[in-house]
Amino acid sequence: MVFSSHIFIFYFLPLSIALYYAVGGTFRLVLLTLLSYVFYAWANPWFVLVLLWSTAFDFCCGNLIYGHWQPFGRRAGADGNTTQSKRWKKAILVLSLIDSLGLLFAFKYFAFAEGNLNTIRAALGLEPYRLLRVLLPVGISFYTFESISYVIDIYRGRIKPASVAAAEAAKATGAILPAGKTPLAIELRAFLNFACYLAQFPHLVAGPIIRFQDLGPQMYQRRHSIEKFSRGIVFVCLGFAKKILIADTMGEVADYAFGGHPAVWSDAWFGVLAYAFQIYFDFSGYSDMAIGLGLMFGFEFPRNFDAPYRSGSITEFWRRWHISLSSWLRDYLYFGLGGNRRGRLRTYFNLMVVMLLGGLWHGAQWTFVVWGGIHGTWLALERVVGKRSLYWRFPRFFRVGLTFLIVCIAWVFFRSTDLSSAWDYLGMMFRFNSAPTSAIKIVHLEMWTDVHVACLIAAGLIAFVGVQTWDVAKRVNPVTAAFALAIFGISIAALSIRSYTPFLYFRF
Repeated sequence: MVFSSHIFIFYFLPLSIALYYAVGGTFRLVLLTLLSYVFYAWANPWFVLVLLWSTAFDFCCGNLIYGHWQPFGRRAGADGNTTQSKRWKKAILVLSLIDSLGLLFAFKYFAFAEGNLNTIRAALGLEPYRLLRVLLPVGISFYTFESISYVIDIYRGRIKPASVAAAEAAKATGAILPAGKTPLAIELRAFLNFACYLAQFPHLVAGPIIRFQDLGPQMYQRRHSIEKFSRGIVFVCLGFAKKILIADTMGEVADYAFGGHPAVWSDAWFGVLAYAFQIYFDFSGYSDMAIGLGLMFGFEFPRNFDAPYRSGSITEFWRRWHISLSSWLRDYLYFGLGGNRRGRLRTYFNLMVVMLLGGLWHGAQWTFVVWGGIHGTWLALERVVGKRSLYWRFPRFFRVGLTFLIVCIAWVFFRSTDLSSAWDYLGMMFRFNSAPTSAIKIVHLEMWTDVHVACLIAAGLIAFVGVQTWDVAKRVNPVTAAFALAIFGISIAALSIRSYTPFLYFRF
């Protein structure tokens, strides 16, 4: 089920909201968790088992690392609290990482590894292995990263596990043991909170990647109000319009260009610009809808996009693009490798490793690795030249244009099916004396329609100088509400004539 489907907009979402506000207290979390599992099972019911296993396993690992559970007896520290040896903590952490990354590898990268191994075997004249095809659970990359961050943050002492938070919340309300309350009941409440954190359908399948310290406390205390609900509606309406009116229209051009071979260099540039706007408005539109849905249920999610195409450098781009992922890679991978604390060469190495793995996170193809390598190279180069170089003296519009050019060239690899196709496409982009042949002129005609050109111009204006959804939805007034509802109505009309509107990031 996707946010842009009729069944979600007209059936699942209204029913979920009605049921949620019809019940109260803890039952709201139970209901929201069950609804989230129904939402997730819509694609394939078997995927629920993977999500349940990840939830239960890391819930237990978090309690063991912190020392909330002491299977071999309790030991008191200097402050009187129970402690856990560093060796034991590290062992449980490693076990959790093996489980999380093992599941991710098995479902997402096993076929990729098999294919590369068969290529090597073929080069050596050996018989290839028979490839095992495995279905990729939707959103596994997102909830795996959330689960990993939960366990690592407990290990680093940044947060307390859900069980401890539940016990403290129960104690604060004076209901930890009286009135039928038992430790088991508190553990079940804690597991419910953690399950709801991972499975909550607004951010489950395509982010943003939310950390437990941001969402966990809201399980116990959050505010529901008309103002908050109204802001959520505006977020949903504008995000939906981004997806249907801009991303899907630009996607038609990108599909023509990358799927039918561009006829001339201008077609190739039109195609890559269209894809740049498609992926931005598709994913930022999804993030807007996720934030809006969270507000409608009383939750506040962090911002995930901040006008990334207005960046004056690749470093700035990654502070603005997919903020939840870039901050996750920085905090759990880059800093874990040593960050910039071990000298310049090690810093450049760390940046490259992080971006290569970040590219591979998006998909099990070498094209994604090259995409990450391009960004990693530029991040390292910007570190080399420093902030006092001649580049920073150029006007900002020049730096923004150059950054956008680099991003677009990298998008060619992100969109292409293989490296050969990517190089061919780049060749066409810079083959300015090329002329169309009669056999592929039809692609040119299909791309350069009035609607497509007008949409490209509108997308560029919104991306580079337009007001962002976050700012529009900050405060809702009659004008804002009327605009959001009007554009939502137009988007619904457009949706009714489209047969296929998937979110791109669902496959990551």
